[in-house]
Amino acid sequence: MNHSTMKRYPYFYLLISTLLSFSCLAQIARTAEQDSILADRQRKTQADYEQMLQQLSITHIRPGVNGSNPKAANAANYDESKATIYPVLPAVLQMKDGKSVDTKRAWYYHRKPEIIEDFEREIYGRVPDNIPPISWKIIAKENKIMAGFPVEIQKLIGTVDNKRFPSISVQMELTIGFRKDIKKAMPAMMELAWVFPPGMNRPAPTNNEIPWTEQVIAKGWAFVQLNPLTVQADHGAGLKSGIIGLMNRAEYRKPDDWGSLRAWAWGASKVLDYLETMPNIKYTSVGITGHSRYGKAAAVAMAFDTRFAIGYICSSGAGGLKIYRRNYGELIENVAAKNEYHWMAGNFLKYAGPLSWNDLPIDAHELIALCAPRPMYIGVGGNGDSWADPYGMYLAGKEASPVYELLGKKGLISDSAPIINEAKTQGEIGFRMHDKGHVTGPNWPNFIEFASKYLK
Repeated sequence: MNHSTMKRYPYFYLLISTLLSFSCLAQIARTAEQDSILADRQRKTQADYEQMLQQLSITHIRPGVNGSNPKAANAANYDESKATIYPVLPAVLQMKDGKSVDTKRAWYYHRKPEIIEDFEREIYGRVPDNIPPISWKIIAKENKIMAGFPVEIQKLIGTVDNKRFPSISVQMELTIGFRKDIKKAMPAMMELAWVFPPGMNRPAPTNNEIPWTEQVIAKGWAFVQLNPLTVQADHGAGLKSGIIGLMNRAEYRKPDDWGSLRAWAWGASKVLDYLETMPNIKYTSVGITGHSRYGKAAAVAMAFDTRFAIGYICSSGAGGLKIYRRNYGELIENVAAKNEYHWMAGNFLKYAGPLSWNDLPIDAHELIALCAPRPMYIGVGGNGDSWADPYGMYLAGKEASPVYELLGKKGLISDSAPIINEAKTQGEIGFRMHDKGHVTGPNWPNFIEFASKYLK
């Protein structure tokens, strides 16, 4: 607007200036409110973190490593020759009393319960007894064409009964999509769907990449997506809300109480309960998938709920399927830090404080062993995904294989370290490292081919 126009329409110019001023003020107010919310969350997280350290009598946690700056004093190690600090892993087929496990009965009735107890007490925490029931309600339906097929998409809310502590509400958000032209029960893949935090953008898909939901629809399978953040928040301040806060009546956790990973896995199991009531879904043929932190949770869900038929665990890293006793990428100290500790049981912090990695009674290969003999596909990126330690996850698959063999199946069949875009899928443990970084898409076609042997 030039000067002469401003003189001719002074009130219009004043109106525009006022509106712009209000817009700027509103933006400043929003920013100030967001800063206040973040500051409050950080304060509450700090308080929760310190309270857990006090319970454990820990005064110092070793700092984690920096995975993004190779010149940092605490830069993460990506040199394989420096990775193996503790070459001896806990023996998966040996009891704590030293006895060998050489029968299926010994595995199921003796060794497996030992491993479950270690994971519950020291790593992921225990799920409380008597969690209230969930009531599911379809809030929306949509018919659309996906991959050339008619699909019904349902949006649901699962409300947890909160009579025990009415000030906390848990409403789980769920999406289910299935083919309308298939009249019999169909297999399904359930995703712990990634919710990107503010300021973090979703990676762009590779060229011509077909969404995984369309790929499974084309295969004749249904897709299921659970928003994990509607089960439990992804920060320490949130431990007094969500399903953990509801069960604790907004009190602090005890050292062996469950963390967010176990809570998200619990949510997946509750969704599976609901799928058992759907005639469209073959509930004995439901797989579980998740990426990054939700890959950790998907692995936990499969390990603790034997109803999941198959798992596609993507880039799960430390706290997931990466061997803990490796100095490569993300470390125990990173997971025990204030931005991630809430994923785990409080007892986990001990191994980044007074205890070492080698003091852990178990390691990640035993999480895979808990899934045996069900098939598991381990996916990761080779370029740009080193933080997740691809070789550490491959090694976990190899070390879990003896349990699969004891139970009459094949584990991870491989005589050499993985290379980019090479699928190792001859056994019940599959592994593939694609070339696109910290994303899941490039492995979906190969996973579907692998899963087709099991999800008929």
